[in-house]
Amino acid sequence: VYRGSVKDFPGFDASQDAEALYNAMKGLGSDKEAILDLITSRSNKQRVEICQAYKSLYGKDLIADLKYELTGKFERLIVSLMRPPPYSDAKELKDAIAGIGTDENCLIEILASRTNQEIHNLVAAYKDAYGRDLEADVVGDTSGHFKKMLVVLLQGTREEDNVVSEDLVEQDAKDLLEAGELKWGTDEAQFIYILGRRSKQHLRLVFDEYLKISGKPIERSIRGELSGDFEKLMLAVVKCIRSTAEYFAERLYKAMKGLGTRDNTLIRIMVSRSEIDMLDIREVFRTKYEKSLYNMIKEDTSGEYKKALLKLCGGDDDAAGEFFPEAAQVAYRMWELSAVAKVELRGTVRPAGSFNDDGDAQVLRKAMKGLGTDEGAIIEVLTQRSNAQRQQILKAYKAHYGRDLMADLKSELSGSLAKLILGLMLTPPQYDAKQLSKAMEGAGTDESVLIEIMATRNNQEIAAINKAYQEAYNKRLEDDLSSDTSGHFKRILVSLALGNRDEGPENLTQAHEDAKKLADVSSNESSDSLETRFLTILCTRSYPHLRRVFQEFIKMTNHDVEHAIRKRTSGDVRDAFLAIVRSVKNKPAFFADKLYKSMK
Repeated sequence: VYRGSVKDFPGFDASQDAEALYNAMKGLGSDKEAILDLITSRSNKQRVEICQAYKSLYGKDLIADLKYELTGKFERLIVSLMRPPPYSDAKELKDAIAGIGTDENCLIEILASRTNQEIHNLVAAYKDAYGRDLEADVVGDTSGHFKKMLVVLLQGTREEDNVVSEDLVEQDAKDLLEAGELKWGTDEAQFIYILGRRSKQHLRLVFDEYLKISGKPIERSIRGELSGDFEKLMLAVVKCIRSTAEYFAERLYKAMKGLGTRDNTLIRIMVSRSEIDMLDIREVFRTKYEKSLYNMIKEDTSGEYKKALLKLCGGDDDAAGEFFPEAAQVAYRMWELSAVAKVELRGTVRPAGSFNDDGDAQVLRKAMKGLGTDEGAIIEVLTQRSNAQRQQILKAYKAHYGRDLMADLKSELSGSLAKLILGLMLTPPQYDAKQLSKAMEGAGTDESVLIEIMATRNNQEIAAINKAYQEAYNKRLEDDLSSDTSGHFKRILVSLALGNRDEGPENLTQAHEDAKKLADVSSNESSDSLETRFLTILCTRSYPHLRRVFQEFIKMTNHDVEHAIRKRTSGDVRDAFLAIVRSVKNKPAFFADKLYKSMK
């Protein structure tokens, strides 16, 4: 049964939400109410999709925009909600470790309460987000037994089986007693091993057994035997084993009681538990403290920050009939995009019939050995093989001669022929990545290359280019495009670089709407929303759908959409939009035109 307080929003539409957020932040001041209402009523999975859609539609980073528009605790809360849980945890840990002094309480709370899977995910997220190893950072920032226990928890290897052996329960209880109460000094390693490794089910029984044989709860022994952060951590581990919900209820109560509020703790728990066990935490809170979590938040916070926290809390357990609410079942709807009809494309280079990679490698080596180079032989072989076959020849050449074919070709050929032959040897995504990189390196940028590649490749091709670019240059293509271009042109490229174009069939009502949006803009509106609307439609709709949009556009305005683009935009933005439109109308014709112009 789902025990979170935040559920999937029914009838969710990421693009619509992205647009609503964009409008809420437009102009002077932002509509904070609208932002908090929307974000707190979507699930994390949906929020992540909104971030994607926002980048597709506007070529901007939603989290960065929210940070810019909002301030203080409210900003921290909203931005936390936008990150996937593992990334949220990673960010909290990064903040806890960075700077002067360490926030041990944050380390303790996260590492003591997360499941194995959650630990593995947050370790991976930390690596991905910061390019650093979490364990190494924790080790560098902590010491002693506290450090050792954190490292054990970071492995995410707590046993998970619920089969409990009574003998082992008795043995563990006895070992803990002997490691602490019955010993001069304390054997911390025993505590670390047992509390760090055994399953929750097993440890609950160990705690019962411990109480039986020692006459006191394990917590009291920990308080007596251990000290400092290590003691705090071990107590947190014990509490989470007994009941994670109770542990968090207590953390929340302590964060708000007395003078001042520990907002970071409040935000972290409300965000991280909203889709896991908020209902359980509320129940424990109400039972234990005889007031509802909802009321305590209400008394202790203010403004939009308060409203957002209350929405994450869900209901007020002091209200009639609200206590112990039945947890709602969450139904995930799956829908399939209908298959898209493909245009028959025909190439001129086909795989060679009787292909022998080693034989080809020998022919190439012979053509390059000694004085002079037999260019004819090289051309003959490489233009008559498919790209996949050329990749095999590369491998065979290295296997046979221990030499790098690319390097040999580079030293033997020169000028345009070298460019052509070396281009044939790369895989298509590698070749595109290289052309993009070349277009951006040095002073000045060759925008026409960026446009030609980014505007004509499909989602799969874009994904492959991104991967090849990252592998070749150790940088993200999107980052390089961002730093090398600016304004609307940059936003167009960033949107295209996501490879996030819809792949569905045309939608007639939507096509009519889209055409109307483009036509409205072409008459007389502020030029800002003009580029944005063109970007939103041209960079994200599917090809079949856009063809229909262009037909509708002609019906409405008696003009071709290209005419509107030429009249209303200029420079790189105009060229990019025209390239997309022509690519949609007829990609082979687009390339035929480029070829003709390159030679005439």
